[in-house]
Amino acid sequence: MAALADLDRPLTEGLADALERVAAIHPQCDLRDPGTPSATVAILRHKYGVLEHLVLADSPIVLEGPEGHTVISDLRVDDVLPELRAEVESHQTHTSGHREALQRLVLAQRQVRNTPEGYWVAASRPEAAQHALTGAAPLKGIRSAAVMSDGVSRLVTEYGMATWADVFATLQSGGPCELIETVRKTEATDPTGIRWPRYKSGDDATVAYCQW
Repeated sequence: MAALADLDRPLTEGLADALERVAAIHPQCDLRDPGTPSATVAILRHKYGVLEHLVLADSPIVLEGPEGHTVISDLRVDDVLPELRAEVESHQTHTSGHREALQRLVLAQRQVRNTPEGYWVAASRPEAAQHALTGAAPLKGIRSAAVMSDGVSRLVTEYGMATWADVFATLQSGGPCELIETVRKTEATDPTGIRWPRYKSGDDATVAYCQW
């Protein structure tokens, strides 16, 4: 956030600077290890009447305008190792088969993470920021926006239990807490992933909601 306080600084440049700073405060860690912690990134910044966005990996940004909803997301990870992903989803969660398949997928993903053959996330390499998806839209045509982790967006994208219009109606009436509660209640109806095959029963759920 400090790196992007200068509105004339590109989002990719600010993110690269942040990744470099974080890496620099861990000199005793082997940051070349494929298991180095990583994260998705979703940034929305208001700049001179324009909303700039950056997404790196699968935490989406959704813009609400008079003609509907625009979803900005980076789903390149979905194209990586499809056979192993299918194997994970063939097992019910909380079973030994699911755990073993998930471990094989995670280990394989680590080998292609932040490489041209794989996908890009925020980790120890600042050049990952240059592979983020970026763009801008005039603020004048946008009523509200939601920045969220995929642990929330799956209510629409994976479970199909709501539309984006439903999501924004919930955000307007009850805020992020009510939306996250809706996601958790939905997941509770399918704790072992029979109806909706997935990596785990529920994922990290975060939402930032903006209105103009």
